[in-house]
Amino acid sequence: MRSGASPPICALLFLVSVFVCAVLSSPVLPGGAEASNATEVSSSGSGKEGSFADIIDRALQKEFSESEQSGGETDAGSFNNTVAEKQAVLETVARVTTKKNETKEEKSFQFHDVFNLDNENRAEDIPTLIDRRDNVFIISNPKSKYPVLQLDLRLISDLVVVIVSATCGGIAFACAGQPVITGYLLAGSVIGPGGLSFISEMVQVETVAQFGVIFLLFALGLEFSTTKLRVVRAVAVLGGLLQIVLFMCLCGAAASLCGGKTSEGVFVGAFLSMSSTAMVLKFLMERNSIIALHGQVTVGTLILQDCAVGLLFALLPVLGGTSGVLQGVISMAKSLIVLLMFLAVLSVLSRTFVPWFLKLMTGLSTQTQTGELYQLASVAFCLLVAWCSDKLGLSLELGSFAAGVMISTTDLSHHTLEHIEPIRNFFAALFLASIGMLIHVHFLWNHVDILLAAVILVIIIKTMVVTVVVKGFGYSNKTSVLVGMSLAQIGEFAFVLLSRASNLHLVEGKLYLLLLGTTALSLVTTPLLFKLIPAVSHLGVLLGWFSPDSSQTEMGCKGDILRADSANKRINLMVQGSHDS
Repeated sequence: MRSGASPPICALLFLVSVFVCAVLSSPVLPGGAEASNATEVSSSGSGKEGSFADIIDRALQKEFSESEQSGGETDAGSFNNTVAEKQAVLETVARVTTKKNETKEEKSFQFHDVFNLDNENRAEDIPTLIDRRDNVFIISNPKSKYPVLQLDLRLISDLVVVIVSATCGGIAFACAGQPVITGYLLAGSVIGPGGLSFISEMVQVETVAQFGVIFLLFALGLEFSTTKLRVVRAVAVLGGLLQIVLFMCLCGAAASLCGGKTSEGVFVGAFLSMSSTAMVLKFLMERNSIIALHGQVTVGTLILQDCAVGLLFALLPVLGGTSGVLQGVISMAKSLIVLLMFLAVLSVLSRTFVPWFLKLMTGLSTQTQTGELYQLASVAFCLLVAWCSDKLGLSLELGSFAAGVMISTTDLSHHTLEHIEPIRNFFAALFLASIGMLIHVHFLWNHVDILLAAVILVIIIKTMVVTVVVKGFGYSNKTSVLVGMSLAQIGEFAFVLLSRASNLHLVEGKLYLLLLGTTALSLVTTPLLFKLIPAVSHLGVLLGWFSPDSSQTEMGCKGDILRADSANKRINLMVQGSHDS
């Protein structure tokens, strides 16, 4: 027994002796540091001088320098250097921390305290900073002596509140026979700052919820084939641009006639021309209207609006007077060139790299007998293309839709859609709830008269303008009206345009509040508009405005409608596309 166990013991003793020799043979620290260490060890007493633990401690002390061990300590010199390098502006802020050791006074129970993590029950309190404008900053990455895992418990709590409230709102409205989207919106408005103020980190929640729009458009790209897009490309591209130009001209002329600023009017026109991509797509998918002709025209117009976002951002500094007209035209032309180059590169990749990559992921998923790797690869591909689009000055929405279209050209589009749908539905609900948090119930109630009048006016004008434009491309009355009603709301991206215009001092405070409230109320009324679409279609047929079979005979251009054989070909094309999707 002993002879069999001696080789491992000998090997262990040999390794220990080598380690001790390596430590003792290390160079002596300058300045007599070795002697001082020896003195400290001898003065510690306890008869443990030269023990194995002391040797290891000395080795670690030589390995890790004092500067690395004192990572949590800061000095004024490093702070001043950081301020100089970043060209920062010093400002007085207040640091708020929770006092744990003081006597706690008994207070009555408040329901809001259930969702508030800033109380005495927290195991680890994260201080907050408040500047002179009462902006609250949460220290999300405090400097620590050693790298530690840090959790943002506020964000976890906020996400739990949003998800649970959205679920309750969706269940309540589903039981009442109403669209669940309305439940998501109203649930967000109840828990948001304009309601019970359960959410403390609005920016973080809205950032996470932005994935809802990304995956919505990615799934749309998977279902939206290029063959279908060619059918409506004329009205989508030319008609969509014409709508934006018409809104800008009409609002600019109205502002000039009323004695206002023409620049403000042009901005309001661009602001009103945006429609809600996420909400419209959600309704079209729920009603299986994506494959219908009015659904294709609506989706094509929404895609054009997403492409035009970069151009509108380049136009804002010109309207605000911060840049010249020539500079604005150059910026818009640059954005257009970048867009065309980006689409050209994606077109090449969709024919070369994407099919090979998807087949590789399918093979690996078959080997591992699980679909999680393919699902992760699909999500990563969508986010990568969306990120590249955003870095090029385009929009995340455009990039995610382009990623879906790239996969739709392969035979694995439906397989990819099956993996993406659960993720899309979850983040879409989270996004709609976050949009609801921007709706201030008290503000809407206090100004409900003027805001309701503004929303009705916007819905009527947008429906009429869009209907006239679509009708001008040879579509039937029914398709034109349905597209106009589908695009009658103001999109959630208008919040971003409005914030940008406010920073450029393009809009005043009163106009800002009016546009903000009108946008919020128009999003709330969007489910009602879609509920009215079947009734409007039936009423149009009864009054003779719509032909009963218009949904089967309308196929785009006016000259093509006169040809029965061409119409039949397009009908067969749509039927085949619906079977594919």
